[in-house]
Amino acid sequence: MSNKSYGLTDAEHRYLLETTVREHSLLNELRQETMAMPMARMQIAPEQAQFMQLLINMLGASHTIEIGVFTGYSTLATALALPPEGRIIACDTSKEYTDVARRYWEQAGVDYKIDLRLGPAAETLAAMIASGEREYYDFAFIDADKENYAQYYEQCLTLLRPGGLIAIDNALWDGRVAEPSEDEETQAIQKVNALVGADDRVECSLVPIGDGLLLARKL
Repeated sequence: MSNKSYGLTDAEHRYLLETTVREHSLLNELRQETMAMPMARMQIAPEQAQFMQLLINMLGASHTIEIGVFTGYSTLATALALPPEGRIIACDTSKEYTDVARRYWEQAGVDYKIDLRLGPAAETLAAMIASGEREYYDFAFIDADKENYAQYYEQCLTLLRPGGLIAIDNALWDGRVAEPSEDEETQAIQKVNALVGADDRVECSLVPIGDGLLLARKL
């Protein structure tokens, strides 16, 4: 679960939300709608979204990539943080969930910033690389099928400019990464954590926010 940061009690999370999270009214509305869905656990925590907005602003980002949109909460947070000329390439395979996302993007008046591409993300990213978009993007957020995390990381690293940042969600995986596992998703996250941790092309930090957010800054 990543609807609140790893290890926080309910009381601590409530305090955090009440004191330091500045959540746009439409983000709050979308979060509440999504929490009623069967797959609500896929939504990131509001404090994580705000942290990512802070990173985007610190980077001065204007071109970003998002792999895994779900109902669009993180995409909306990113779009709100970007300047008017900012753009997001948003990759997902679900029309059902992204139709929910589109409603909120339109209400917030940021839909023009979001280029939603439905289909396998690896194919979308490969096409972007082939079309000459290497080292063009400032920020990438990876939060999709775990088995392809390592591939997404490599593709995003190619697409990011030097100094750009990749953020990989679910890096702690509710603590399951800390133990040996036969589960394919857990193994995939362990693999990408080890890959990034040993990668001399980046500097990195695994931040215990949400379900663990692994940050990799391209050197």
